[in-house]
Amino acid sequence: MTGAARREVEIKLPLPDADEGRRLLEEAGLHPASPRVLQHDIVFDTTDRQLSLAGSLLRVRQTGSLGLLTFKGPAEYGKHKAREELEVELPEPATAAAILERLGFESVFRYEKYRTPFAGPEPDGLVTLDETPIGDFLELEGPPEWIDRTATQLGFTESDYITVSYAHLYRDHCRARGLEPGDMVFPAQA
Repeated sequence: MTGAARREVEIKLPLPDADEGRRLLEEAGLHPASPRVLQHDIVFDTTDRQLSLAGSLLRVRQTGSLGLLTFKGPAEYGKHKAREELEVELPEPATAAAILERLGFESVFRYEKYRTPFAGPEPDGLVTLDETPIGDFLELEGPPEWIDRTATQLGFTESDYITVSYAHLYRDHCRARGLEPGDMVFPAQA
């Protein structure tokens, strides 16, 4: 949904690799709903980090030539992560990013992922296969009961649920390997 406030409820599930994710999804009767795409995300904040300190997020996402401007409010953590989400489609994401910079926001984190949305017989939620520079994940978004039922159908338990952001997972990944965090992007293709 774009242009209107909605409540996002989601979890991530870790995968050993994308092929295993595709196998699990196919066995559960889910199939790709659209082609795999590379998403480029830029997170913006004020110079004194007011948004992140408040637990909020301001992001410009580019997929091909189209984009989304997203605001996410502070998350409520429990078995699932829930938060307000406002989105609007952007015909020119680079221009939107430039406008945010002119308004005093700065780019604080960039991340990329290959995302493939999957659909099945139950239209209540969305499953995506996310291939990131730090590993592969399934993301389940929808009503809590649907998330739990779908996770179980895929062979996961509540102990597998991840409710933190990709930025948080990236910082943990870097910390565990003694790396200096930067942006979570794929190596440049030669």
